[in-house]
Amino acid sequence: MFDYTVKTSKTVEEAIRSLEGTLKEKEFGVLWKFDIKEKLQEKGLDFNQAYHVLEVCNPYEAERVLSKNQLVGYFLPCKIVVYDDGGVTKIGMPRPSALIEKLNDQSLKDLGKDIEERLIECIDQAV
Repeated sequence: MFDYTVKTSKTVEEAIRSLEGTLKEKEFGVLWKFDIKEKLQEKGLDFNQAYHVLEVCNPYEAERVLSKNQLVGYFLPCKIVVYDDGGVTKIGMPRPSALIEKLNDQSLKDLGKDIEERLIECIDQAV
């Protein structure tokens, strides 16, 4: 499966705050938060769905995977989205293992799975 997505009873804003805390506990930092709704409305488009993309990174893991294969940088930093889906807040991400699979580099598969499991823990704890 390409993605990992869960529902939460929290608001989008509450989910983001909670996620930021759990990510920090696992040594992942939020490098950038992109509010897609705000940006599209700024451009004059009628987009009313709360949709946030968080770019997250653990610098130690980034160095580790980039040292093995620089193509990994094509999908770094990791992205986690928090959005409103018809009144239900969802948190999700593309699975690092699914992305790394595309590189056909066996040495990275275990690293990708490890990072994925830690990010899933962060998401599950934020719910």
